[in-house]
Order: sequence, then C-alpha cells, then structure tokens
Amino acid sequence: MTTVLIVVDHDLQRFGFRVLLESVPETEVVGEATHGADAVRKAAVLRPDVVLMDVHMPGMDGMDGIEATRRIIASGGRSRVLVLTTFDLDEYAHAARRAGASGFLLKDARPEELLAGIRAVASGDAVIAPALTRRLLDEFTQHLPSAAKDPAADPRLGSLTEREREILLAIGRDWTNTEIADRLVVSESTVKTHVGRVLAKIGARDRVQAVISAYDIGLARPNSD
Repeated sequence: MTTVLIVVDHDLQRFGFRVLLESVPETEVVGEATHGADAVRKAAVLRPDVVLMDVHMPGMDGMDGIEATRRIIASGGRSRVLVLTTFDLDEYAHAARRAGASGFLLKDARPEELLAGIRAVASGDAVIAPALTRRLLDEFTQHLPSAAKDPAADPRLGSLTEREREILLAIGRDWTNTEIADRLVVSESTVKTHVGRVLAKIGARDRVQAVISAYDIGLARPNSD
C-alpha cells in the first residue's frame, strides 16, 4: 500500500485525483492540502510515501509547490515528492529537481502514467515527463566533447561490477527496465535492484542523471544502439 498526500488548490482537480487513487487497491489517500504551508505541515504529521504536489498554488501563505517541496525534502522525512504542473516548461522541471522532487509529470498525463509514476517514486525510482526528459538530455548533449572519452579512466566505472556496467550502458541507451530485462534475460525485479545499486555507486539521483553519467563517462553516446 502506497500512502499519498494530495496537494492541489483546485477543488475539482483534487477530487479527481482522489477518485483515481482510491480506485486502485495499492494506493491510499491519507490527506489533502490546498497550499504550500499546509502541505509541509501535513507531510510532517501524516508521513505519506508520496506527496502529489501542484506547482502553482497562489494561496495566502505565498508558498508555491517548489518551495513546499524544498521544505519537505529538507526536513529529512520519508516522503518523496511527485510534482504536477499544467505547463510543459523546462524551468519548472529544473526547479523541481533542484528542490529534491523525485518526479515531474504534467497534469494531462494518462491515469495509468500517473499511477505508475506514484509507484515508481514510492519505490525510490524517479519519473520525468518523457518530453522533458528528452529535452534535458538534448541540452546536455550539446555540450559533450566531440572526442570520445576512455571509460576505463573514470573512477565511477571502476566501482561497478561487470553486470552493473551492462546495466549502466543499457540506461545510457535509454532502455526501459522491461527492455533491459528482455535483452539481458533477467527479471524486472533484478533489473530494478541493479539500477538502484548503479545509481548509488555513481552518485546519480535518478535515471536522467544516470544517462548523463553514462555519456560523461564515455560508456554511451546519444542515439547509440
């Protein structure tokens, strides 16, 4: 069971999210908040697995979703934050990531995408809207050196086992966990375990940072097969 705190200032949207989350047995809505300060207080008391956080909440406290996220994460509690916004803008994605959010999705995401995002964030993974992921990576690759690096020279790679190097290479090629499992002939749960270890060893917070690390190390290149 994944417990969720919904933080959205619009009553109808908040009701819609509650109906969706309560329609599946694996999620439980433990509370709702309509502005940033209320979200910070309730996250501290309710300790939900996931805080579903709206970015724009022009409440009287003047605290938007980004600042509320920053305070929730800074408190050191167990809650992870999945940020929602109507606007597909890079500045919000960057701000959410800097604040410590584990995910960033658009409000028009399909119900199954939102539910999958909540499950992923609760399990320690990270989620970013696909269009934003591609743009973040494209922005980074514009600054890659033209000459390929020697992966053996990077200490981050030396800390990985042979299997973990295969996993990082697969992440660098933008394969999903399902694709990795199929190609390496292992279970998805095994892939998730390996991905978690790889992220920890190379100091990456999420898959996007892991892809960037794979590029930076020289293990993978953009659009590699």
